[in-house]
Amino acid sequence: MASRNRPRPIRRPLINKDAGGFDQCWATLQSAMTDIHNKNASKLSFENLYRASYKITLVKRGEELFEKVKEFETEWFHKHIIPGVDELVRNNLPSIALIQLATSSSHERREAGERLLRGIRKIWEDHNTSMNLIADMLMYLERSCVETKQASVYATTIGLFRDHILKYGLKDVDGSDQPFIIMDVVIAVVLDLINMDRDGDIVDRNLLRDITGMLEQLYETDEEKENEKLYTTIFEPRFLAASEVFYKAECEKLLRESDAGSWLRHTRRRLLEEEERCVTSISNSTKDNIAAVLEKELILAKMDEFLAMEGSGLKAMVDNDREEDLGILYQLISRIDKSKNTLKTSLMGRVMELGLEIEQTLKNTDFSAPAAAGAAGEGEEGAEGADKPKALSPVAQQTAAAIKWVDDVLKLKGKFDSMLENCFSNDLIIQSAITKSFADFINMFDRGAEFVSLFIDDSLKRGLKGKSDEDAEVVLQKAIILVRYLSDRDLFERYYQKHLGRRLLHNKSEIHIEKELVRRMRAELGNHFTAKFEGMFKDMELSKDLSTNYKDHIRNLGDDDRKSTELAIHVLTTNFWPTDVMGRGVLQDGDASRSDCIFPPSIKRLQESFYKFYCQDRSGRVLTWVPSTGSADIKCFFPKVPGKESGPLSKDRRYELNVSTYGMIVLMLFNDLANDESLSFEEIQLKTNIPIPDLTKTLTSLSVPPKFRVLAKEPLTKSVKPTDKFSFNAQFVSKQIKIRVPVISSTSKVEGTEERKETERKNDQTRAHVVDAAIVRIMKQRKELSHTQLTTEVISQLSGRFKPEISLIKKRIEDLLAREYLERMEGDTAAYRYLA
Repeated sequence: MASRNRPRPIRRPLINKDAGGFDQCWATLQSAMTDIHNKNASKLSFENLYRASYKITLVKRGEELFEKVKEFETEWFHKHIIPGVDELVRNNLPSIALIQLATSSSHERREAGERLLRGIRKIWEDHNTSMNLIADMLMYLERSCVETKQASVYATTIGLFRDHILKYGLKDVDGSDQPFIIMDVVIAVVLDLINMDRDGDIVDRNLLRDITGMLEQLYETDEEKENEKLYTTIFEPRFLAASEVFYKAECEKLLRESDAGSWLRHTRRRLLEEEERCVTSISNSTKDNIAAVLEKELILAKMDEFLAMEGSGLKAMVDNDREEDLGILYQLISRIDKSKNTLKTSLMGRVMELGLEIEQTLKNTDFSAPAAAGAAGEGEEGAEGADKPKALSPVAQQTAAAIKWVDDVLKLKGKFDSMLENCFSNDLIIQSAITKSFADFINMFDRGAEFVSLFIDDSLKRGLKGKSDEDAEVVLQKAIILVRYLSDRDLFERYYQKHLGRRLLHNKSEIHIEKELVRRMRAELGNHFTAKFEGMFKDMELSKDLSTNYKDHIRNLGDDDRKSTELAIHVLTTNFWPTDVMGRGVLQDGDASRSDCIFPPSIKRLQESFYKFYCQDRSGRVLTWVPSTGSADIKCFFPKVPGKESGPLSKDRRYELNVSTYGMIVLMLFNDLANDESLSFEEIQLKTNIPIPDLTKTLTSLSVPPKFRVLAKEPLTKSVKPTDKFSFNAQFVSKQIKIRVPVISSTSKVEGTEERKETERKNDQTRAHVVDAAIVRIMKQRKELSHTQLTTEVISQLSGRFKPEISLIKKRIEDLLAREYLERMEGDTAAYRYLA
């Protein structure tokens, strides 16, 4: 059953298509539009008005109604609106930006300009409100416009404001024949107020936002295409152009009157202000465009000049740790260049300059002065203590120079690390640039590898005693940082092997820290780099067990003679330890090998006993004794001096001396001598066969320094000569019972010129073999290669150890060609073939 409440379609009224019906409906609508404009809309019946427009549209006269509405609004503008706009603009025109009077102040312009904009805003708001009501009244006509795809009633009527107000031209203004377009006047006033706002004046930002919002709601045509808003097509280009002029002039002023720090802060403030202005005064859609203007005019245009400013540019920022300025600079440059090329290049240049300054400062520093000695730490080993600072010897001066260079490099690294974290947000691009610059200037220093090894040696030998794990961690990190920068890692390996060997044999460092450092080197540089170091650790562990087992063996034998002499032995594998430690160094004047020195009989028996014990489980092994690296503890007895009734010399004295192995051999010669007997230098050398350079150092340490003068030298001079004679110093006195007698310069930390040349020569020889092996390995795999390809692959493979010179590679290729490992290819002399 059908429901009684079923909705029924509206019955279409029978309307005649004669003019009378249209005129009556139009009269009703026209009267209502007049009331709307006069703000009497509250008494209107919008239902009746809707029916009137519906009736007209229904009889197919909607287009005629549409034109009537446009004519009415146009006439209303000309009769009621434009005269008021004309008067409003003329009354405030002298203050606007288009025709400013010379006497007008910013205050006068602001007051008049804001009055003008408030008047325009009032007219716009009234028109907008009226058009919304009229569009509601003509809703059915509006719907038919949508169906026919023509401009809506609202779009057309709201566009009348654009056509008849904003595009209206004022004539005869100030005697000028050229008309002033209202929109030009409005935009000029807005831009003038924005500039006042930029200069710090207080302006009505809400008023500015209302005006720009008006322009965002108006379009170029009634079709209202999104990209044809008046704000986008007219206002924004003028705003950006005016801003470009404003900030270009401002940047020129900053360059003349301010410094780089002020420029940075000012630019950052302006960027924030413009971003805020887009929110409060104009439109968010302009945010990126106005930022681009500022980036162009305030950052990019004069950046090089600001960064080069003396006393405030990038150099001053870096040197004076102006981290806030550098942070702002990074932010600004990041806006204009994602690769940060300007900042990266400038920082790299400054790192190189500061790095070279460190080297120059090192050359200009006098390390012989007592103050330098105190700053650098201990002097040479074996230097006697004194109550006042003494000048450093040449060797110790070089040691101090090495430590200072590394400390300065690390200090500079810490400076830039702080900047990287606090200013550059740990940017990988900046970090890579800084790292490359550090590596460049470190490797430009020809003694970098040696000095890095010396720094590690000094830190591990003295710097960590009594320190916490945290302090040890700092040293380890610094060491790895330095090693990471080195390109000549093979040369560093040679120096480090030498220094590590001395530390291990003389028990000068903590073994667990040594192992941890080598472990980190292995992780950083690979197993091949640390293989020898790890072999040295293994030898030390095995030697410790071997010494313990030998002591147990002697104890079980019950040999009292052997028990009186204790032996702590280090059995070292030849391939792991440096030649200096193993006694295979090049000696001067054709001296005999260090291993051929003559040991005292008691020591000789001990050696034979140990060798017999050692060979019990190790048949076929050969042991070579290396006295140049060992030490000995000797108990010395000094009887009282006849005739002395008081003082230390009036009684017997017993001391325990720690001397080198050579020192032990020399001192034991005096056991069988009477107090009044002496031995000449030549006699001592003949009885011991100690190489002359080592014997000279040993006798110097035992007879020259007053605190360690257990031998009397005749004549008593500061240097030992072959003509000198030596005797037991019965009058030796010391406040200490245990006395360590170091050998003068026996373990000099820094090589002399000749020693360094020898080290480099040996390293070059090793490099030649390494390059040979790389060439053969590559050619064996590739069979045929051009000279350029072979050179490139050799450099690539060896870059982890060192950077081979092109000349060295070429020389090794020629050598391999001569030795028939390679041959030149027929028809192409710049290509090679591997010969199996």
